[in-house]
Amino acid sequence: MSFNWYVIHTKPKQEQRALLNLEQQGYKCYLPWLKVNKLKRGKLIQIDEVMFSRYLFIRLCQDQWAKSWHPIRSTLGVSTLLMLGNHPQKVDEAVINSIHIISLQETVRKLFNEGDQVIIREGALKGMEGIYQIENGKDRAMILIGLLGKAISLQIPIYYLARK
Repeated sequence: MSFNWYVIHTKPKQEQRALLNLEQQGYKCYLPWLKVNKLKRGKLIQIDEVMFSRYLFIRLCQDQWAKSWHPIRSTLGVSTLLMLGNHPQKVDEAVINSIHIISLQETVRKLFNEGDQVIIREGALKGMEGIYQIENGKDRAMILIGLLGKAISLQIPIYYLARK
């Protein structure tokens, strides 16, 4: 019997629900996660977030997907199975393994990357635009702004910033 990975498209914000319900039916599924920095109530926190919003992977044998399409489709949280014509779209085992390796890494997706265009959304400089330079401490960042014809490096609370 040959097993392949396929992609399930879930209902909005119901990846966990679909995963749980599919696993309770005996299917082998995979929902990859990433560590992400987020701003919450003015504080920079680290949370786990689904790597692919509204998608998860399911492992089925060739005969199983043909027989099991209806129970999968009617599972709470599931929207559909990604199809290519009349057949579910396969995902290589190597792709799943690569995603798994990435999800296991302790790297954190940052709010901003060096060189990102930002806008100051609070404080005395509200509305000014700048270029994100680097995180400076836990809740602060260095940005580069143009002021009086000069480029000035400025330290600012990170929660004052938004992507432009």
